[in-house]
Amino acid sequence: DPQQYLVLLNQLHLSQVRYVPALPRQERIMEECIPSQRHSRDYLVKFPEELLVDNLGNHMLFAAEVSPGMLSWGAQLRPQARNLLCSLELVRTVLREQSLSQPGSYPEPVRAVLIQFDRLFAEFELSYVSSLVGVKSPEEIYRQQEIIVLFCETVERALRLGYLTQEMIDGYEPLLMFTIPRLAIISGLLIYPEGPLSLERSPEQMSRVFSPFYNLLKKIR
Repeated sequence: DPQQYLVLLNQLHLSQVRYVPALPRQERIMEECIPSQRHSRDYLVKFPEELLVDNLGNHMLFAAEVSPGMLSWGAQLRPQARNLLCSLELVRTVLREQSLSQPGSYPEPVRAVLIQFDRLFAEFELSYVSSLVGVKSPEEIYRQQEIIVLFCETVERALRLGYLTQEMIDGYEPLLMFTIPRLAIISGLLIYPEGPLSLERSPEQMSRVFSPFYNLLKKIR
């Protein structure tokens, strides 16, 4: 029933709005309680930059709530979502009981459920985002790191030749937002022709940042 679906979805949104303020507190508890045992978040470098927002965790929990009803998401994501929500409920129960008996204390059983939740959350986040968008491959990450190096070397060379001044950089001169990328493109085409902007490679071998502009780069060179 589409009408009932919209009502239930709205109720779910309202529940999330009430619960969202508790998420930063839970994050602070994990940072305080298990700082060295947090699950690695290195996979975040694979995500598109536009997804890396402050409230990404809220989106993940909302996705976990609705995923059991999304038949098109496949068998893998639904069990992950259910496990995550069960773990979240266990964390809330354990923290509530602990706050009533020994506030501010985190014995081993509390630490264990937090570690489990943190691991399940990270695994679901990676699976969920990977199912929606194309995440960066290790090769793409390396190519983007090459571009970062190119920009750094360009700035160093521009300072040495007097194109820029340290005062402009320290003062976040708005003109730099146009100047540095332009200089980096020229440097990548002429000064470091074997680098990440090498036109001897095919567009598929370049970073996705520049591959759509392959023909334009040829004209610039």
